Amino acid sequence: MQKYFSIAGLLLLAAFTWIACTKENPVDEDGLLITTRAECYVSNFELLGTDFQTVLTGTPQIDTTACTIKAKVFFGTDLTNLYPQFSLVTDAKLDPKITGKVNFSDLDHPKQYTVISGNRQVRKTYTVYITVQQP
Repeated sequence: MQKYFSIAGLLLLAAFTWIACTKENPVDEDGLLITTRAECYVSNFELLGTDFQTVLTGTPQIDTTACTIKAKVFFGTDLTNLYPQFSLVTDAKLDPKITGKVNFSDLDHPKQYTVISGNRQVRKTYTVYITVQQP
């Protein structure tokens, strides 16, 4: 008898969880909350080396209209092992996800990242241009 109550309790819990997540708190494929915010932009950009210290020579230029980020790194920086960090507007997410080091060594083909708004309806692709400081 106790076994049936356990199974019934688990089924009720699963049903309530499903109902709560589908109507009032929708989530996307990453498990992130989908909100009503349509804003979609990068507010800050950082580039770290393998020692997790900045390799930027100054503040990067972020153009939210042209969707570009222009950053200059110190001469001698190992462009194959960099860790980009983006600060996004509230509730936005980045695609592709950054899961580790990124190779920025092909300066002729800049990396592109798409910012997706909180409501998941607005997408803006930012191009990251890296230049190396002259010796």
